[in-house]
Amino acid sequence: MKKTAFNNIHRKYNAKLVEFAGFEMPVQYEGIIAEHKAVRESVGVFDVSHMGEVEVRGKDAFAYVQKLTTNDVSLLSKGKVQYSSMCYKDGGMVDDLLVYHCGDYYLLVINAANVDKDFKWMQENVFGDVVLKNISGEVSQLAIQGPNSEKTLQKLTDTDLSKIEYYHFVFGKMAGEEVIISHTGYTGEKVCFEIYSSSDISKSEAMWNAIFEAGKEFNIKPVGLGARDTLRLEYAFRLYGNDMDEKTNPLEAGLAWITKLDKGDFIGREAILKCKEAGLKRKLIGFIVEDRMVARHGQEVYYGDKKIGFVASGAPSPILGKNIGTASVETAFAKTGNEIEIDVRGKRVKAAIVKTPFLN
Repeated sequence: MKKTAFNNIHRKYNAKLVEFAGFEMPVQYEGIIAEHKAVRESVGVFDVSHMGEVEVRGKDAFAYVQKLTTNDVSLLSKGKVQYSSMCYKDGGMVDDLLVYHCGDYYLLVINAANVDKDFKWMQENVFGDVVLKNISGEVSQLAIQGPNSEKTLQKLTDTDLSKIEYYHFVFGKMAGEEVIISHTGYTGEKVCFEIYSSSDISKSEAMWNAIFEAGKEFNIKPVGLGARDTLRLEYAFRLYGNDMDEKTNPLEAGLAWITKLDKGDFIGREAILKCKEAGLKRKLIGFIVEDRMVARHGQEVYYGDKKIGFVASGAPSPILGKNIGTASVETAFAKTGNEIEIDVRGKRVKAAIVKTPFLN
């Protein structure tokens, strides 16, 4: 099992460690609810070094990324980040990802569980003057999220963090290290940063310790994968493998806004266009469970006696105090306000379809 550069630190904090995407990762430290609330109310830090990073260089880098991804890369200028997806020719999703415009190259940030599959797909579709480099093992990544994240990090850098707009980034110094400072996150918090640095263990540990010293006055907490999931679900952020996969196209996953069918050709465009013209057979909806039971991925969803789909993601919302989730259902039954039932371990549980995100 692979370990990130912060593994010793997780052990010092007595984290509950689990295998995730081939890495030993912290699922929780103090507890999911306390960690979740720390991010919503103050500041929390996540080790997300298991994520993958691929550099795309060469004269044809722009044309290549434009062909590979569904969003319009021509809208990106240096210092901007774009949420996007990659699709197979049949429109099914390879992955969702972030695209960073770094000036003379692009940095693609991909899901941990998909690194090998994604990189192979990228290599298979290379054309022209394009050089791909998988630098996943060379990069540590920390997500510092929540209302006090900027105040915490500002103590450690001369870069004016208030000037970095949402979905923008800069190359700068943080705690004396050369880093990428990115105003991005997977929590729904608007004050949110992701720091990319060297995966050297001593440098990574020094970075973590500096951030925790700076955030001491804000009662900064380490946050595990458990709260990462509940935080993203409150804002209905998609999770590959749950909300979408190789059998789902971006429109069915509710990602039409990152699927620019008018930008010109990209892999999967024709199939997605056909699906759109024929009318979507299924949609991803949000629901709130009326019961105390938590709906989980894969459980069947019913409208009356008719099976209409399955749960994509489900978890308790610590902020709403309710059990929430997403489900892939037949379009005819996807109307907001509809009452549905979910088969939770053999018991039919009532739920209502609601608008997402669950939090405003």
